[in-house]
Amino acid sequence: MIRAVLVVAFLLTTAFAQQVATIGPAAQVHAVPENYRFPNGEILHYSAEWRIWQAGVATLSLDQAGPEQRVTAVASSTGFVALLFRVADTFVSRFDPHTFCSVEFTKHTEEGLHKRETRIHFDEGRRRAVLDERNLRDNGVKHLENEIPSCATDVLNGIYYLRTLPLQVGATYLFPLNNGGPTLEVKTTVEGSEDIKTDAGTFHTLRVSINSDADKLKGRGKIWIWYTDDAAHTPVQMRSQLFWGTLTLRLVRVGK
Repeated sequence: MIRAVLVVAFLLTTAFAQQVATIGPAAQVHAVPENYRFPNGEILHYSAEWRIWQAGVATLSLDQAGPEQRVTAVASSTGFVALLFRVADTFVSRFDPHTFCSVEFTKHTEEGLHKRETRIHFDEGRRRAVLDERNLRDNGVKHLENEIPSCATDVLNGIYYLRTLPLQVGATYLFPLNNGGPTLEVKTTVEGSEDIKTDAGTFHTLRVSINSDADKLKGRGKIWIWYTDDAAHTPVQMRSQLFWGTLTLRLVRVGK
């Protein structure tokens, strides 16, 4: 019920992974503005709440890795939730800093009795997302290939892609996202502004809803990210409301 409950990327993965949707011509990943500066070295620390319990901690960081940008998400369960379900996950996304196209997405997941190593390679030439996964308990392997458009995001760099957009209230943005299964058309809407208080302070934010028109997802849940209403567009709160309950990540502090 709370599989991968603490991973920042899970806010997107839970709702979007392994569903089929049609990618329309309006769903595009736009190039980064020339004057945009990536917040390299930034480390965002979050606390996680599931229903009424403190569920654990997570970090989200960005740095430069050679010619590419790299996003790293690390999460672990704590307290009562850890007794019910142990989580120790690391997700890494590498992407082109000019186009925001995903290059590679890797996952090391330890969730309850499940332990897996996963790599998704984005082959732009062949327009394929190639997934190779190994089960670390029984050494079983899985290989999948799914079609992608000329440029697609993944569940981690998609969070940073939204930070580069204008995020004007009422605006809707469409872009393709792949998590190793069929590629999805993700729809994001800036619903309004809201003041959010966390341990890191009080922030004036823009509330962005995230969903997909995939048939199997309609009416089954929703995801929101609250970005600061400034040039940084720092994600200070994330919330996933699905059939198993509500998961909320709140910013605790910003480190370097």
